[in-house]
Amino acid sequence: MTAYYLQLTANGLIAGFIYAMFAVGLTLVYGVFRFINFAHGELIAWGAYLPLLFIGPPFFLPLWLAAIPALAGVVAIGIAQDRLVYTPLRQKDRITLLIASIGLSYLLRNLLRLIWGSELTTYGRELTRGIRLPAGVSITPVQIAMIGTALISLGFLYFLLTRTLVGKQLRAAADNLELAGIIGIDMRRVSVTVWTLAALFAGIGGILTALDTNLEPLMGLTNLLKAFAAVLLGGAGNVWGALLGGLCIGITENLSVAFFSPGYKDFVSFLLIILMLLFRPRGIFGITDGMR
Repeated sequence: MTAYYLQLTANGLIAGFIYAMFAVGLTLVYGVFRFINFAHGELIAWGAYLPLLFIGPPFFLPLWLAAIPALAGVVAIGIAQDRLVYTPLRQKDRITLLIASIGLSYLLRNLLRLIWGSELTTYGRELTRGIRLPAGVSITPVQIAMIGTALISLGFLYFLLTRTLVGKQLRAAADNLELAGIIGIDMRRVSVTVWTLAALFAGIGGILTALDTNLEPLMGLTNLLKAFAAVLLGGAGNVWGALLGGLCIGITENLSVAFFSPGYKDFVSFLLIILMLLFRPRGIFGITDGMR
């Protein structure tokens, strides 16, 4: 029984790192622009689907190589969201931006259906035998690659935010967007950087998710809810809180399988959203006044 719970915890950690990737991208946008982008989930879905264009005819690229143009496409979609929709509406109230992001989410989701259909699909990878670890825990090479990619991506973000001029500019813009522009920070560069990072993390997370599950058009919406729960748990605008929130969501929902049917696993995210909004709307670490 102990091995069973350890296996569930290990699976939860893997899922948690992926949810953290989604949540970090979501909270980066909130940290600077102070609105929740509900079309963020579709960046996740497009990140998962775009490699299908390159692993099949006429390119037949290996998945790791197909991921490069796929991620470039997701970044282009993310920047286009901001330039074509959000920037013209930014002077209006946040409700307008919120409604626009919901409409954009429906548009991108149905474009997915138009191109790839509504049926479940996969990358066509063969199943591999898990590596047996001490205490009876099993992990596959794909899961090891997922954890490694997530850790490298999050490590890169940490270095960027804490050790580079661009990171300092992002944090300054998050503290006070108008003042940052007044003191000479290039806000166009900040905007492009924020949307590039958010789309990149969403796209990488989408590909990693697709390695371990089926692809379907609603996967963006499902993972957006988990990212939103992680953001609420860690505190909106708190990048590292979003990381911890993602890990908590992943472990909790996987451990819930020991007590409930796996079909109810997604209920955990909804329950945490409700509880956080009722009792701790500022999150465990609190909503910050800037990016942390």
